[in-house]
Amino acid sequence: MPLVRKKIVKAGALAIIALVIIGAALYAFGLRIALHGSGRPYLTFVPSEGAQAARIARHRESQRAEHDAGVVPAPAATEVAYWTDFRGPNRDGHYRERPILTSWPDRGLQPVWKQPVGGGYASFAIAGGRAFTIEQRGAEEVVAAYDVTTGRELWTNSWTAAFRERMGGDGPRATPTWAEGHVYALGATGELRCLDEADGRVVWRTNILRDAGADNLPWGMAASPLVVDGTVIVLPGGTRGQSVVAYDRRTGRRRWSALDDQQAYSSPMLVTLAGVRQMLVFSASRLMGLSPDNGDMLWEYPWKTQFDVNASQPIVIGGNRVFVSTGYGTGAAVIEIGGEEAGFAIREVWRNIRMKNQFTSSVLHDGFIYGLDEAILACVDAETGELMWKGGRYGYGQVLLADGHVIVLTEDGDLALVRATPARHEEIVRFPVLDGKTWNHPAMADGYLLVRNLAEMAAFDLRPPRG
Repeated sequence: MPLVRKKIVKAGALAIIALVIIGAALYAFGLRIALHGSGRPYLTFVPSEGAQAARIARHRESQRAEHDAGVVPAPAATEVAYWTDFRGPNRDGHYRERPILTSWPDRGLQPVWKQPVGGGYASFAIAGGRAFTIEQRGAEEVVAAYDVTTGRELWTNSWTAAFRERMGGDGPRATPTWAEGHVYALGATGELRCLDEADGRVVWRTNILRDAGADNLPWGMAASPLVVDGTVIVLPGGTRGQSVVAYDRRTGRRRWSALDDQQAYSSPMLVTLAGVRQMLVFSASRLMGLSPDNGDMLWEYPWKTQFDVNASQPIVIGGNRVFVSTGYGTGAAVIEIGGEEAGFAIREVWRNIRMKNQFTSSVLHDGFIYGLDEAILACVDAETGELMWKGGRYGYGQVLLADGHVIVLTEDGDLALVRATPARHEEIVRFPVLDGKTWNHPAMADGYLLVRNLAEMAAFDLRPPRG
């Protein structure tokens, strides 16, 4: 009996050693535990940052060789600057530039181009036929400019920085902003750079966290810089009146700073409410209307959620209402802002848990709000908060509104076209476009839809055929 027991123990020890060796080998080949937006773990193969950076370098070298040899046609020149901000010109996820193709084939669309990209969760700003994003390539954060129609890399600007976060993932988060020939890019560890759009040359730079004496957020700097008049506004979240900071957008000199709020992951927005031009800032504890001239607070609406994660973009409804939503069971609300001689009065129109935008944002169409309630697409009446329908499991992806349709980029990298109607959930087509976890917001300009995730990027031509 003791001999049998020893054999069993020995066999068990050998099995454990074998599993450790197999696990180490699989880890070396890129097997990792990742998390869905719900927090559910899963196994996936992810190339190492070094391997991915080498893959990108090889691709770009081949791309340049093809361009120099005349294999890749020159892009058509354009002066149009439309999708210059995170989620579009109004930061509301609504593409209004031109009609798009909405009769997609059942098998899906073929990309105009598809190629590797560095890690991170940023989207694109698009202007003059160029798309600007920020990526993690090895130990560097890299701002890159691409030609929209060919995918050719036009220039890069990089610095040593690497944000690591086990639950959400590594890499930069904030989408660059374009304004009048300059690109304003913010890295996950606070590096802010103003770059020349033509060649990526540094015009000025600073680190907003060091400048404000602020600690980084658990999930990194994610708020896209906002250009207002002569300033670029960022949210370092510092104390002693340094939570919101405005820099001169030409020189980088600090213009003003305000508030003591811990910031969150939502980007500031320039809006007009109750007839007053103002900024919406969604901090870790409240939604605020601020003066874009000096950061003075015009009004506030308390809004707390678990882990201080307020990540969605508010939606302006009409001239004096705002929709706000977060996940973790918090839900959504519509508030009404009234202007009075003594200040602003805030009234809560409705509040419920029918729409929970965790780190996605909803869109508004003809009085109805469409968005991902956690991982399921939903439609809510903006006037009453009534749930019209829920349907389709898209994971923790992103949505974009165009030509009366909701374009959904799912968490698994599928692209879906859904009719924007309160009558029912009507998915027209859905097909895979990217491999792996996809939390990045799609971008669109001149009829071209750009998508990316941690490893791939692609473009689709949605311009209707002529004639």
